[in-house]
Order: sequence, then structure tokens, then C-alpha cells
Amino acid sequence: MTLKEISILNYKNIAEANLEFSPKINCFTGNNGMGKTNMLDAVYYLSFCKSSVSRGGDAVVINHDAEMMLLQGCYERRGEQEKISIGLQRGKRKVAKRNGKEYQLLSRHIGLLPLVMVSPMDTELIRGSGDERRRLMNQIISQGDRNYLDALIRYSKALESRNAMLKRGIRDTILFESVEEQLCVAAAYIHGVRARWIEQFTPIFLDYYRAITNGQESVSLEYRSHLNELSMRQNLGAARDVDAAVGFTTRGVHRDDIELMLGDYPMRKIGSQGQCKTYTIALRLAQFDFLMQMCSITPLLLLDDIFDKLDANRVRNIIDVVSGNTGAQFGQIFITDTNRTHLDDIIRSVGSDYRIFHVAGGVCSCEEQGNGLSRGVGGANVLP
Repeated sequence: MTLKEISILNYKNIAEANLEFSPKINCFTGNNGMGKTNMLDAVYYLSFCKSSVSRGGDAVVINHDAEMMLLQGCYERRGEQEKISIGLQRGKRKVAKRNGKEYQLLSRHIGLLPLVMVSPMDTELIRGSGDERRRLMNQIISQGDRNYLDALIRYSKALESRNAMLKRGIRDTILFESVEEQLCVAAAYIHGVRARWIEQFTPIFLDYYRAITNGQESVSLEYRSHLNELSMRQNLGAARDVDAAVGFTTRGVHRDDIELMLGDYPMRKIGSQGQCKTYTIALRLAQFDFLMQMCSITPLLLLDDIFDKLDANRVRNIIDVVSGNTGAQFGQIFITDTNRTHLDDIIRSVGSDYRIFHVAGGVCSCEEQGNGLSRGVGGANVLP
């Protein structure tokens, strides 16, 4: 799958942009704070109908001086053309369309355009709360399993209803049984899918981590869930008095977590900045590999400032992995970096079609394009 063209209007600091992309490598250069990450975020938004970085509601993605934003992307997916548009006006609901037809449920769009983004914010996967790691599981699995996404939605609605009853002090057994039945069915499905996912995902993650570190560190992933020991129904029964006292549901898959281990200790407790970044990059590359297998389609890969805080050896290994020199197969790549040397190394290693865009003050322009193979011997086309 490739993103051939994108049109951006009033997205964050990007007032307007109309770009055509290379089917292989697309690099964005420029100083910090100029809009490089916002370019990648616009691509991310077209896949997930939300920003990868913004918190505090959808309206924050609209340019401060505008009342609306619009993103449009033209894709080639399994040999077919797909046109996706997403528009948002202040105070109004988001509108997403596929080939001119509006989605009635935004959830039906998730998974159509699989995408993986590696960013500096990924350190929250290690340092942050369990919410971040559950979000990782949900994002990966839901792109290839619509039933899983539907189960998450049902679970969330049932959980909200149960918590509301607990908060109001309702003790009607029949009401609770009705809500808890929905909760238990959804929870059983979610837990089963997550448990199978961790078994399939872990070996892929280990391969990438070994490739980046030359196998010098031992890591593992451990799935933590109340449902590992007891069913959802048993958990609800065991915690009923506690739940009534605190006014919310204390057990269930909404408390699931993944313990990210370095040797015998949690990475969050002993990992250096470089180790933590290596860990998250390996997680995201494994996510890419897993999605490609699950969806039978090559996702887009977005790499945002991934080389900061890494030693030269790990940088070289990551370039080898991304370039396909270790056997990994990546399709279309979008990458940002203030260090042009890293980007040149990747282009030379990949040896394929590329475009380099310069971003300054939210304005993005293509300044160079070529086929990679001739790079360094006069084959690049430097644009005015």
C-alpha cells in the first residue's frame, strides 16, 4: 500500500500543502518546531481519524487562525485507488469519507490503511501508565480484527454503565446481572485475543531487538491480566464489596498491562535512555511486521526523529534494518530528522526511489528527488 498524494488545509501549523510522494522513501528535513512531525501526523490522522500526539480533543489539530481543517489522501491499495478525506469544523462532528461516501461509524475506517509510527513519545510505553501499553495492544490488534474493536466498544459501554450504577449506589441484582453479562462476554473475547497476540508478537519483537543490539541484551514481554487467573465473572464477584465501596470496577481487562522486561527487571526501572528508545523502536518494527502478516498488506512506516539518544552502533543497525539489509521488508517510509546525514545513509542503503522535503514554518517543499542508486554520482535531481 502506498500514499500517492496528500492535500492538507489548516492542520496544526500547516496552512496548506499539496504533496506527491515517492512509493519508497520520503524524508522531511528542517529545524525543530517547523512542522516535520505535523506532516507525519497528518498521514497518521488519515489512517486513524485522530492525531498521534494531540491530547485534549479534536479541535486542537485545527490551525489557530482557522475554523476548520481538511485532509485528503490518494492511496493505492491492493491495486485499487482509494480516496480518503477527513474534515473537522470547530464545534461540529468529524466527517470521514471513503471514495466520496461518508462513514456512519469512524470505527469502520480503522484497519483500511494500516500504519505504524515510531516517535519520541513512544517512551511513554515504558515510563507511562498501563493505559499506554493497552493502547498499543488495541491499536495493533484492532487494525486486523474488527471483532476485537467491536468487543472493546461493547466492553467500554458496559463498564461505563456498571461504574455509573456503583457510583449512584444502586444494588439491584437484576440490573447488575444484565450489565455484567455483556461485560463478561466482551472481556473473555478481549483477553483471549490479547493472550494469543502476545504469544505471536513476542518472537517478532525479540528478533528486532537482537538485530538492533547485536544480541547483547536479554528482553521479554509479560502479559498481566486479572483474567489470567480468574474469569471476568469470578473477578467481579471477588471484588464486589470493594467496587461498591470505591464506586468503580477495580478488576477486568481495562486494567490489563504488559510488563516490559530487561533481563530480570522492568525496563522502566533500570533502562537507560538509549535502551528505552531501542526497546520502543523494536516494539514498533515488530508491530509493522505483525500487521503485515495479519492484514496481508504492507503498512505505511512513519519514523519521527528516531536516532536521537542512540549510539553510533545502534543507529547503524537501525539503518540496516529499515533499509532491508537484515531481511526485513518495508514498503513506503516517511522519515523526519534534523540530521541530513542519517537520511542520506538510509537513501544510499535502500537504493531506491526517494524524495526529500524541506519544512520551515509549516511550509513544505520538495527540494530533491531521485532513484537512490545514482545518489552521490550526480543522479539526484535537486529541485529549485
